[in-house]
Amino acid sequence: MPSNTQPIGVAYADPEVTTIYASQEIGYTSAAQTAVTQATSKSTGVTANTSAGQITMNNASLASSTNVTFTLTNSLLSLKDVIIVNVASANATAGAYNAFVSSMLAGSATITLRNITAGSLSEAVVINFAIVHAA
Repeated sequence: MPSNTQPIGVAYADPEVTTIYASQEIGYTSAAQTAVTQATSKSTGVTANTSAGQITMNNASLASSTNVTFTLTNSLLSLKDVIIVNVASANATAGAYNAFVSSMLAGSATITLRNITAGSLSEAVVINFAIVHAA
C-alpha cells in the first residue's frame, strides 16, 4: 500500500485529495454524445459508441408492473466502467418508469425499463445514459 493512503475501515483516505471543486460543468462535449432510436420494439437492441447520449425507445405498449430489457452495444464500455441511466420525462409520464442497468460486459450493457404504474403505457420513452470511465 502506498505511504500516502491510510485505511479508514471500509475504504482508504488519500490525504492529497480531500475535496474537489468544479467551477464549470463536469460532463461530455456534444462530440462525445449521440442519439439512437429503437427500430421495432422496446426490446430491440441499440448501438451507441459514445460516452453519453439518449436512447429513444419504441412506443410499443408496456403492461403495468412489467419490465422490458434491451442491449446497449458500446465499443467504449469496459468492465470497470459505471453506466448511469435515467428516464428523460419530457416524452414519458413523469414518475411512471424505473430504468436501470441490469448487467454489463466489455462492449455491451443490458438496460431494463419497468412500468411502475397501474396501467399499460405506450410511450417512446427516452433514456439518458452516461459512462463513467474507470482507469
